[in-house]
Amino acid sequence: MFFYGCRIDNWASATKVSLFAIRRRKRFDMKIIRLEDARTLPLWRRPTSLLFVMAMAMPVAFATWSALLNNFVIEVANFDGSDIGWLHTVREIPGFFAIGVIALIMFIREQVLGLVALIMLGAATAVTAQFPEMAGILTVTMLSSIGFHYYETVNQSLQLQWIDKKRAPQTLGWLLSAGSGATLLVYLLIVLSWERFGLTYSIVYWLSGGFTAVVATLCLLAYPQFEAPHPQIKKMVLRKRYWLYYALQFMSGARRQIFVVFAGFMMVEQFGFAVDDITKLFMFTLLINMFAAPLLGKIVQVFGERRALVFEYVGLCLVFFAYGGIYYFGWGVLLATGLYIVNHLFFSLALAIKTYFQKIADPQDIAPTAAVAFTINHIAAVFLPAMLGYVWLQSPGLVFLMAAGMAIISLLLSLLIPRHPAPGHETVFQGRLLAAAE
Repeated sequence: MFFYGCRIDNWASATKVSLFAIRRRKRFDMKIIRLEDARTLPLWRRPTSLLFVMAMAMPVAFATWSALLNNFVIEVANFDGSDIGWLHTVREIPGFFAIGVIALIMFIREQVLGLVALIMLGAATAVTAQFPEMAGILTVTMLSSIGFHYYETVNQSLQLQWIDKKRAPQTLGWLLSAGSGATLLVYLLIVLSWERFGLTYSIVYWLSGGFTAVVATLCLLAYPQFEAPHPQIKKMVLRKRYWLYYALQFMSGARRQIFVVFAGFMMVEQFGFAVDDITKLFMFTLLINMFAAPLLGKIVQVFGERRALVFEYVGLCLVFFAYGGIYYFGWGVLLATGLYIVNHLFFSLALAIKTYFQKIADPQDIAPTAAVAFTINHIAAVFLPAMLGYVWLQSPGLVFLMAAGMAIISLLLSLLIPRHPAPGHETVFQGRLLAAAE
């Protein structure tokens, strides 16, 4: 039988093929769901759940890389203080170019970009031990750093877009706690299995990096694409009224680099910590952070960003002065260990910078400003580790005294945050102008 010149059975067959192709295409299309509609999804598929999964997946690769790095470069690559400074300078270059995220989100959804960057971090971490020489380590470090910094840039943007302002400080605290818990598990496995099973750097890097890459891939496939209510501006945004946020980010990046680069290196070089020793230190630090981070988030929520940051920077001043005393007065390993733990606790309060920006920002500015802020945060990070590596060779204590000076500058800046930040009330100066006008 024919219908308009075609056999009906052929027409029906073609229709079935077309319907099958449509179903198959729909199966692989990324479903877009508005943020307010995501509440109807199962709990594990909601936006906050995805943030928690990513918060736990990222540290598995990054924490393993960090925990083994100082021993790996000293034992395998024979690094000195100058070499480790150059390594961290190379590691921070992608952070300086995090502003490139603005260009990428013109073509790729933020959520997709963040997960692809997380896959890249995991893959690069997995092959770290396959390149045990200066050039190879720097190359792999650059690749993993691109993944880490682009993931962190997008992740911070998504957190501020997806989390309600009223619950942001405590939710960010819980996210920090989840990341700390994942990191703690990694450290515990290293401590329990490193010597017992004769693990090598290669095996541990392959396992940790591979895990992160696999989890990120599953998230890319399992979660729908969440659409925030405020479309993000896809161009660079620099606003005068955000100047205090930019300044706090700059000082945070400069000061934090000294701790990240040299505090752990000091424990290995000065006190002879082995892999399991440094990992135990990291593990104990993370155990405390895991329970303290939600409490610190609650403190920010109750007392406000200004008081939280003032408390953090006063504490960091004392910590860095004490670090210098280890070299100038010969203070021992117990003090150094305590300072390392306390330093990490103070750094957890840096979430107050995020919530301060969330309160003063136009909602559509969050993504581009997150990229700009990440670049500002890494301006000093590009040159500071290499420069201070040479200072370290002459006077390690001076490096930590410089960090104390940076903490003092941060303290002065934090005093400019108003008690209740809001658009048009970004600093105490605006508050005084408004009072004068009334």
